[in-house]
Amino acid sequence: MTTKSTDTKDRAAVTPTSPDRDALRAMFEMTTTIKQTDERFRSMLGSGAVRLTYYSPRGQECISAGFGAHLGHADYCVTTYRGLHDSLAKGVPLRKVWAEFLGRVTGPCKGKGGPMHLTDPSVGLMVTTGIVGAGLPIATGLGWACKLRDAGNVTIVNFGDGATNIGAFHEAMNLASIWQLPVVFVCQNNRYGEHSRYEATTSVDRVSERGRAYSVPGVTVDGNDPEAVYAAAAVAVQRARSGGGPTLVECITYRFWGHVFGDDMHYMPPEERQAAMDADPVVLYRQHLIDEHQFTEDELASIEATVVAQIDDAVEFALSSPPPSPDELLTDVYAGEVLT
Repeated sequence: MTTKSTDTKDRAAVTPTSPDRDALRAMFEMTTTIKQTDERFRSMLGSGAVRLTYYSPRGQECISAGFGAHLGHADYCVTTYRGLHDSLAKGVPLRKVWAEFLGRVTGPCKGKGGPMHLTDPSVGLMVTTGIVGAGLPIATGLGWACKLRDAGNVTIVNFGDGATNIGAFHEAMNLASIWQLPVVFVCQNNRYGEHSRYEATTSVDRVSERGRAYSVPGVTVDGNDPEAVYAAAAVAVQRARSGGGPTLVECITYRFWGHVFGDDMHYMPPEERQAAMDADPVVLYRQHLIDEHQFTEDELASIEATVVAQIDDAVEFALSSPPPSPDELLTDVYAGEVLT
């Protein structure tokens, strides 16, 4: 798995809105990697092979793949505790992801961050936040850093529909607009904020409408169509790179599983959830590549087999890695010497 390299300013004027064959292939590899990684985590949790708090992003793969195709190491990304897909699409290696999730010292946070705080600045994943809406002002600060450095890099911040009802969303949008910061606000609208339906908690039909209050362009796209996401991301990222300011992109999707692993999902109508799973975006995209883009069954099966092998390797690496030692307890917690 790779993310495209970034020479940000040079790319700003030439980013296509339609993916070429390489981009289509990369998005399939990424959606497959996210899907298979999630399924492995849930399988191991269900069998008791591992224990961790886990938030499944299943059903939301295409959003991360579509945006990830436009980002490189110099770009910044902020995500949430349901951020496995965003982390992988930003380029965090599978070995690092599995090691961190399983609390091993070989993770990028030495196993102390876990799923809710996975952070890897070496590839631009600046923070995973465990508090709803908390990543938005952080992303605005990173956008300010991007603007000050004038290096052409951008900040992407991912959040759910529930976060748009948090004050931090409105404060971040307002400031990003005033200062014309290179931030792309990506709302992954999966229809549920924890256990509450979107319609029960939000007063607008579309999150994207909220951009108008802050003079920020807002667009709503089918988050289950990687080509649609790719096109919207191309415009928003290019606008940010070229100094045009922030954009709010709402990606409509569906969360296949509950808020957290073990959730009984009583609040999700079974027929609604089944319909969403029957229209699995990863499966549909696979068939679309065959029907519309002349990919072959053998070609896609080869990608899938490679992904499975990479996950096998990552799982083995994580399970064979040690947990952090006791002397790590206060490391990375305090800035200087701890007085006892």
